Amino acid sequence: MNNKILKIVIVGLMAALCYVAFTFMQIKIPTPGGATSFHLGNTFCVLAALLLGGLPGGVAGAIGMGIGDLLDPTYVVVAPKTIILKLGIGIVTGLVAHKVFHIQQKEGKSLYKAVILSTIAGMLFNVIGEPIFSYFYTSFILGAPAKAAKALASWNAITTGINAILAVIISSTIYIAIAPRLRSNGILRKLAPKE
Repeated sequence: MNNKILKIVIVGLMAALCYVAFTFMQIKIPTPGGATSFHLGNTFCVLAALLLGGLPGGVAGAIGMGIGDLLDPTYVVVAPKTIILKLGIGIVTGLVAHKVFHIQQKEGKSLYKAVILSTIAGMLFNVIGEPIFSYFYTSFILGAPAKAAKALASWNAITTGINAILAVIISSTIYIAIAPRLRSNGILRKLAPKE
């Protein structure tokens, strides 16, 4: 199979996993400024960035969770914010994983450390960016009162932090478990960006 086709297929698969994990593995929390939620969608955005690189991973997250927002009346108005933030998660994770740590060249404990730190970097971007971006988006774009926007940003900080911890643990564990097998059969080399 052509490497480009393989990458497109995997981006589609990861986008589908982001959508399913975001839409069906979610606990919604209503706030005065809108809704926030606990979900596992970020897990597959980060995993995609580890496997494919930053931009393809971010695109998978943006497509999967963006579609999840567009199909949910509670979240449809925040779809642009979701798309931007998920693209950012992927780019940051992939940049750290492939350009800073060169995870394709690591094995054993050095691989574990590099993968965990890369996933933390991507989720740290989201933990900082989500509440800040949410406040400004809700307040200035959607026109919500400042008090309601602050309430949503506060709740977003809590849910985003918990979502980040789950994403780091689950995506790191999955990647560390599947990377040796993908490396041994040559698929990882076909999927990952050049380092």
